[in-house]
Amino acid sequence: MSQNPPSKTEALPKPVSISSGWIAFIILSFFSVLAGSIVLISPLGPAIRNLFSWLFGLGAAQSATWYVTRAAGIVAYLLLWLSTIWGLAISSKIFDRLLHRGFTFDFHQLFSLLALGFLALHVFILMADSYLPYSLAEVLVPFLSPYRPFWVGLGVIAAYISILVTVTFYLRQKISMKNFRLIHYTSLLGYLGATLHGLLAGTDSSLPVAMLMYLVTFLLVIFLLAYWLLMLWLSKRPQPAPALAR
Repeated sequence: MSQNPPSKTEALPKPVSISSGWIAFIILSFFSVLAGSIVLISPLGPAIRNLFSWLFGLGAAQSATWYVTRAAGIVAYLLLWLSTIWGLAISSKIFDRLLHRGFTFDFHQLFSLLALGFLALHVFILMADSYLPYSLAEVLVPFLSPYRPFWVGLGVIAAYISILVTVTFYLRQKISMKNFRLIHYTSLLGYLGATLHGLLAGTDSSLPVAMLMYLVTFLLVIFLLAYWLLMLWLSKRPQPAPALAR
């Protein structure tokens, strides 16, 4: 049933301008920084700094390249995780009633591209790090790493799987939908390899925040994977024949 257009006497909602949103964001950021600064210079400051050092491993003296490659690796993992759960949500049709399917597909592709970008930064900084520099062969060939070669090798394989899956976004018109889906199924193996790489080869995997991050993200993937398999099984069950009217 169509709705009548609003009459001239009806008041239309006033759109919120982008400039006012930016002003509110700047004001909120200013007061957040101000409040944080006041807390840090208060008697609670040392305790809070010690807590952050314990949570994020900020106490040890490390080079800037170590912090950058560490941050890039974590962001790459989180983006890969986002791409994985987004793909499972698309396959389960969770977003179909909320968002246009083309929009969700584009976001899935965007997460994959961003993950590869931060992965490239992670690898490049590893090669530039003076503490334990990696050669080109060590970052391209699995299991050649001088540091925990097996778990780092899993990360290399996961990177290749992620690249393959992302490339198929641009080849889906040239390959069959069946092959496109089969290749995308391997992204689950890529995510698993990236998780094991980060957990067992990451220098910060023993930190409480890192352990919590890997646990929560992995469990959410398992939940969505189970939901997708359940929906797939239900969709393939034979439907009961309709009862004949007497």
